[in-house]
Amino acid sequence: MNDIIIMTLCTIASLVILIAAIGIVRMPDFYLRLSVTIKAATLGIGLLLAAAAVFFGDISVNTKAIAIVFFLLLTTPVAGHMISRAAHFIGVKLWKGSVLDELKGKYDRTTHGLESRDTPGRNNPGSEDHPGPEQQPDV
Repeated sequence: MNDIIIMTLCTIASLVILIAAIGIVRMPDFYLRLSVTIKAATLGIGLLLAAAAVFFGDISVNTKAIAIVFFLLLTTPVAGHMISRAAHFIGVKLWKGSVLDELKGKYDRTTHGLESRDTPGRNNPGSEDHPGPEQQPDV
C-alpha cells in the first residue's frame, strides 16, 4: 500500500514540476514565470517530501519533512514577492497584456521608498472611482 502512495505522490510531484518547467518556457514575462515557478515548485517539492516521509516511515524523517515543507510554505511566497518587487524597481518590463501595475508611480528612485497613498482610479481603469471618458478633465 505504501508503494502505491509513494508512486502516486512522486508522479503528481513530477507532473507539477513539469508544469512549472513548461510555464517558464511559455509565460510571456518575468513576473508570470516567477509566479508559476514559485507555486508549482513549492507544491512539487512538498509532494516529494511527503513521498520521502512515507517511504522512510521514521519519526525523525517525518519531522524533518514536515519542517522543510513548513519553512518552504513560509519563505517561498515572501522570496517570490521580494524578487518580483526588486525586478520592478530595476525596470523589468511588464508584459504588454498586463492590465494592472500596482507599483506604478509609487516608487521614489532617490529615496528608494514606496508611497502608500493611492490615487483613486490611477491604476484600475475598471473601478468605480476611475473617471470615465466623459468625466476626465480636458487637457
